[in-house]
Amino acid sequence: MNEKVRVAVDAMGGDNAPAQIVKGAVDAVNERKDVHVILVGVSDVIERELKQYQYPADQIEIVHASEVIETAESPVNAIRKKKDSSIVVGMNLVRSQGADAFVSAGSSGAILVGGQVLVGRIRGIERPPLAPLIPTTKGVTLLLDCGANVDARSSHLVQFARMGSIYMRDVMGIPKPRVGILNIGAEEEKGNALVKETFPLLKECKDIHFIGSVEARDVPEGVCDVLVCEAFAGNIVLKLYEGVAATLLSEVKRGLMTSLRSKIGGLLIKPALKKTLKAFDATQYGGAPLLGLKGLVVKTHGSSKASEVKNSIIQCIQFKEQRINEKIKENIAAENEK
Repeated sequence: MNEKVRVAVDAMGGDNAPAQIVKGAVDAVNERKDVHVILVGVSDVIERELKQYQYPADQIEIVHASEVIETAESPVNAIRKKKDSSIVVGMNLVRSQGADAFVSAGSSGAILVGGQVLVGRIRGIERPPLAPLIPTTKGVTLLLDCGANVDARSSHLVQFARMGSIYMRDVMGIPKPRVGILNIGAEEEKGNALVKETFPLLKECKDIHFIGSVEARDVPEGVCDVLVCEAFAGNIVLKLYEGVAATLLSEVKRGLMTSLRSKIGGLLIKPALKKTLKAFDATQYGGAPLLGLKGLVVKTHGSSKASEVKNSIIQCIQFKEQRINEKIKENIAAENEK
């Protein structure tokens, strides 16, 4: 039997901690036998939550951490001063190889700082990007960066493209991922200074399948498998995507309840509608990995419920099994030797 993938989970991070975080961990071990979850946080609080559930006891353990990093705190100061926080303790488990991955819905800033300072970057990686999967009509697109590097350089975007291609090929099973750069037009001469500088560099990359510029309106159609951009634009795309999806869902539900006829019609189309809406539910794909680190760190939404936590934990299994970090390291090393 294969050795279990050890995933440390920040039980104290996020708007719905610890209840939904612990439930997500329980759901993960009840669904998968190949994962061992390490819940990091205030032990008596975690134990109280676990008492509500039935689960294989050998697949969940608790590592005590007495402190919690709050969202409003300075990330650098918090990582430096709160040595016994759930984020710092969890990341140190990854650094010491006591865990294969770390999942948190906590402070984004602290996770980004801790990932680079505590876990460390793979040698040759200039900037690790946050890379969520976003749903499209053709499946999913990997968006990177969505929050880690607001002021990126062209060399960073080229590395994002390489790492994203490896992820989509080996985790999502796409043999030749199509890479696009987010732009305001399809023409090569369009874009700001960063896009214009990056475009020819991506064209020259022999290890990616670059298809050119992608406009934001075409992203939901799934025109590319990997979409590269700096984090300012990427975060706007992601948040607008989520906001429009939530608004449309709300409006559809409201429209179906306006009359008796619409209610009857709603009952008839409910199975098909539910299936369609599920395909555009980003939470089913887990969180956003911080690519390019020596160990796996996954950031989930601050408002994550149990289902997203569970999917983020399961996401780590495939990441580990496919040796994504090792492949990124090999790719970057090979490029540096040229």
